[in-house]
Amino acid sequence: MTIQLQHVPFPVEVIPSIAPVFPADEYITRIDALYARAGTDWVAVYGDREHFANLTFLTGYDPRFEEALLLIGPGGRRVMIVGNEGCGYVPLTTPWIDVLLCQSFSLAGQPRLTAPKLSDVIAAAGIRAGVTVGIVGWKYLGETETDDPRRPAFVPALIVHTLKHAVGAQGGVSDVTAVMMNPVDGLRAQNSAAQIAAFEWSAMRASASVFNIVNGTKPGMSEYKAVAEMRYEGDPLTAHVMFASGHSNIVGLRSPTPRRIETGDGVTTAVSFWGSLVCRAGMITKPEVEFFVTYCEPYFKALTTWYESLHICAAGGDIYTAVTLAFGDADFNSMLNPGHLISFDEWVHSPIRPGSTERIASGMALQSDIIPYPLPEGLSLNCEDTVVIADAVLRAELQADYNDAWQRIQARRAFMSSQLGITLAEEVLPLSTAPAYLPPFWLAPQMVCVKTA
Repeated sequence: MTIQLQHVPFPVEVIPSIAPVFPADEYITRIDALYARAGTDWVAVYGDREHFANLTFLTGYDPRFEEALLLIGPGGRRVMIVGNEGCGYVPLTTPWIDVLLCQSFSLAGQPRLTAPKLSDVIAAAGIRAGVTVGIVGWKYLGETETDDPRRPAFVPALIVHTLKHAVGAQGGVSDVTAVMMNPVDGLRAQNSAAQIAAFEWSAMRASASVFNIVNGTKPGMSEYKAVAEMRYEGDPLTAHVMFASGHSNIVGLRSPTPRRIETGDGVTTAVSFWGSLVCRAGMITKPEVEFFVTYCEPYFKALTTWYESLHICAAGGDIYTAVTLAFGDADFNSMLNPGHLISFDEWVHSPIRPGSTERIASGMALQSDIIPYPLPEGLSLNCEDTVVIADAVLRAELQADYNDAWQRIQARRAFMSSQLGITLAEEVLPLSTAPAYLPPFWLAPQMVCVKTA
C-alpha cells in the first residue's frame, strides 16, 4: 500500500437546518423488545446526566441534572421516576409515558416533603413482593470480571437495595444490561433507518465544527479562540469538546485553555454530538517530509485497512489483527480498540478486540477510533469518523425514507474511492462529511493523506 500527500479540496455539504423527525412509535418498539428479551416481570433502566444513553435510546428523555429510573412492567406499564425538575421536562420529550416524582432524585437541598422515599414510589408504580426485576445499568461486567455477572454492578446501591427489599426473598433482582449493550445483538447495536438518519445529521454538524476549527486555527491564537471557530449552535453533546496543543505530551481528552498556539505545536481536537464523534489531530506546520514518512504513512495505512476490512460477518478479532499488522515497523500502534460502537454515548462497547469472534452486523454504528500511541512528545496525529453497517434491506429503507441522507452517503462513498483511494464494502455507509480526510499539517489543511496504490 502506497500513501502520498495530495491536494484534495474539502467535500463541502449543505447541512439541513432541521434534524429529521424521529418517529415516537420506534421508542415503543424498543421498550417492548427490551421487556421481551429481559425475561423478567419488570425492567428498571437507570440514567443520570453522565449515563443517559440507555434512557434516551428507549424514550428520548435525557436527564439534565437528576437521576431517573424507567420502569417497564406487565400490561404495557411504562413509568418514568424523576426528581423535581424532571417532572416538567419529561412531558416535553416523552409525553406518552407516566411520570412519578421521587424527590430523592432531586438535587441536594431541594424540597423533599411530597415524595421523598424511593420505596414508596416503586410500590406506587406496581412493583410487589415476589416479582422479578431486571436492571439496566450504564455498563455491565463480563464473566472474567466478576463471580456473578447477574448481580447489578453499574447502578446506584440505593436503587438496587430498594428493589431487592421491594421484591423480597421470593422475588429476584438481576442485571440485564447486556440486552441493551451487548456488542453484537444488544438493542443499541441495531440502529434503524430513522436512527441512522438522525446520527447522520449529527455527524455532518460535528464534521463542520471540527473542520471549522482545523481551518481556523492559527499560530498566536489562544486555544479558546481556536475552539470558538467551531460555531457551536447548541447540539446535545455526547462528550465534552476537546482541544489540546503544545510541544510536550498531547493528551487528547483535554479541554481548551488560554494557552497561545505556536508554530510547531502538536494539536488535536474532537467534537461529539449524539451518534457521532469527529476528531482530527496533526501539527501546526506546513508539510514536513520526515513527519509524513515516519508517522502519517503507517497511520493512514492502518486507517485505510480498518475501512477496507469492514463488512458484514467480519470477525472483530480479524479486523483488530489486520489493523495492528498494517502499522508495519512503526514504533506505534493503536492505543485502544481500533473501532467501537457509538450511539448517544461515545463508546457503547466493541466487537473489535484481540481474538474476538464477534461479527460485524447490520445496524451497527462504528467509530474509527485508531489513536496512534506512543508518539514522541509534541507530536500528534489522529482521524476519527463514524460509519454505519447496513445490509440490503436496511439500505433500501434508508433510501426510501431518508433519500437526502442516502444521496449524501453515496457521495461520500464516491469521494473516498475517487479522491482518497479507499474502497468500501457496499454495506459501509459513512456518516461524517469528510470521512478519512486527514490533513496532518494544519497550515496546509487541504493537503491530505491519499492511498495511491
